[in-house]
Amino acid sequence: MYVIKNALRCISRAKGRSVLIGIIALVIAVSACLGLSIRQAAQNATQTTLENMRVTATISIDRQKMMQNMTPSEDGGSFDRGKFTDKMGETSSLTLEEYQKYAKASSVEDFYYTVTAYFDGSDELEPVTEEAEEETTQSSGANPSQKGGMMGGMPSGMKGSRANGEFTVIGYSSDSAMTDFVNNTSSVTEGSVFTEGTTAKNCVISKELAAFNDLSVGDKVKIANANADDETYTLKIVGIYEGSQSNEFSMSAFGTSQDPANRIYMSANALQNIIDKSQEVSQTATDSNGREYETALKSTLNATYTFADVDSYYQFEEEVRTLGLDDSYTVSSSDLTAFESSLTPLNTLSTMAGWFLLVILIIGAIILVVLNIFNVRERKYEIGVLTAMGMKKRKVAAQFVCEILIITMVAVIMGACIGAVSSVPVTNALLESQTQSQTENAQMLENNFGRPGSMGGMQSGESAPPEMPDQADGRGGKFGQMMNRAENYITEVDSAMNLTVVLQMLLIGLVLTLVASGVSVMFVMRYDPLKILANRD
Repeated sequence: MYVIKNALRCISRAKGRSVLIGIIALVIAVSACLGLSIRQAAQNATQTTLENMRVTATISIDRQKMMQNMTPSEDGGSFDRGKFTDKMGETSSLTLEEYQKYAKASSVEDFYYTVTAYFDGSDELEPVTEEAEEETTQSSGANPSQKGGMMGGMPSGMKGSRANGEFTVIGYSSDSAMTDFVNNTSSVTEGSVFTEGTTAKNCVISKELAAFNDLSVGDKVKIANANADDETYTLKIVGIYEGSQSNEFSMSAFGTSQDPANRIYMSANALQNIIDKSQEVSQTATDSNGREYETALKSTLNATYTFADVDSYYQFEEEVRTLGLDDSYTVSSSDLTAFESSLTPLNTLSTMAGWFLLVILIIGAIILVVLNIFNVRERKYEIGVLTAMGMKKRKVAAQFVCEILIITMVAVIMGACIGAVSSVPVTNALLESQTQSQTENAQMLENNFGRPGSMGGMQSGESAPPEMPDQADGRGGKFGQMMNRAENYITEVDSAMNLTVVLQMLLIGLVLTLVASGVSVMFVMRYDPLKILANRD
């Protein structure tokens, strides 16, 4: 107790020195609080979002690994393109039965899929088009067998198909598969959505398509196989929907089938029945270039797995391998990819805060050590008197430690209070600056590549179709993706200071005290009280 009382008296007696040490400790405490708060905010944002995020995943072919397995051998062999093409044809898509097998994994919370096929219209159902598109098609001398504008031909994953068609027909396995409606980007304005899982040829069309063809709920329309115009199917309109994507689409060069207004939604079971029927009546035909093709409708199958949390997603990756999924396929989650991208500015700021904290602690510790060296030297005679009176050196050293500890802890408490008030606004201000920097860097890279806001013939303000996300808003490639993700960056945090930060600050204060007072202890233990008193000037 005497040591503590004496330490308090010494602090009050040497106010100038104590205030100087306190100011330095306060600056270190406030800086440490801000640095720790920023890092804690990044952790909180990550943890909170992951806990509340419903993760979805897909299984797709791993082309990179497949190509690596087919690279030339050391004996001079060449890459076998034919083998690669055949392999891609065999494994480019899993069957529905295989997708359903993997859906039985214990980690899967829900499973749904979509079937997509392309059709032509009829006299009572014409696609929504722009006048500019019609002029482009006529003036370009496009091959009439390649319907759908400049993007005509085989769509991805539809080997052997002659044309894209004028309409994109999407079949949904369940209501949860209709993500546009679940996410409130589309809604039915007339009628209702078809019954989940029905085999009836009921469909839902866009408001634009209904207005363009003067159609209403209850009307029936015909659609034709894009590869065989005489193969038609009758659909009944049970609902009309309105979506935000239709308003954002304005690029005729990509063809009518890519326009969201020309999408037709129906049950996956009903669409699959149409596809199966088309397979039964399929014939071999020849196009204008003399190439043979099968007239049967081709379709693409996309399956999605949903998980309750991130841990279940990673568990699923292990389970599907056990269930027989080979290395040619990879499990990926666009949700996690988008989430990791949204954290880029916050993680960068967290890293910078970590280095800033380290530098502040090193510089602060050095300053405190130097001040304590001068402090001990100035009070050498006091140390000699106390030890000559019989006080043990360890108690004298403990007094110096207590002085530094009291000043440091007071500074830490004050710094924590200041940090608690300023951490959130400072973090958000720095985060906004970091986000702006990320966006400007991406824009500068776009400008360097000559894409300040356009891609090819796209005019400013136009947007690419949803099927081409890498080119949305007129930006293509990797840097275009960076620009698109900038809109989803985490730009604000709600809390940064918590009990963890306070405990870390107390630990930092304790460490600084031990480092700064360690020099004092060494000097005190080395001093000889008799020599100190004998050599006093």
